[in-house]
Amino acid sequence: MNAQLKKGILDMLVLAQIDSVDRYGFELVERISRHVEIAERTIYPLLKRLRDDKLVTTYLRESDQGAPRKYYRITKAGRRYLEDARVAWGEIRDGVDALLEDNDEQE
Repeated sequence: MNAQLKKGILDMLVLAQIDSVDRYGFELVERISRHVEIAERTIYPLLKRLRDDKLVTTYLRESDQGAPRKYYRITKAGRRYLEDARVAWGEIRDGVDALLEDNDEQE
């Protein structure tokens, strides 16, 4: 898959996963990898970039299983980005579906 396309899709998926519930990095990997191939080594640079772009914020929360975990929360700018990404994805998906279903031989 094209790296830029995959990057945009992963940004959208991460933001969608934290849209209503704050999550920590490994939790995001577990949830997303159920549907899309993603490595743990991929998620942390992506999360750093999202934070640098002010699409997410972070905070630490104590964990019952060791060290505190860094949680990610979507910002207003992140929600706007997610809304735009969902619209763009819908247009791409619809266009691809239409082409796949179009088996007319007319030219």
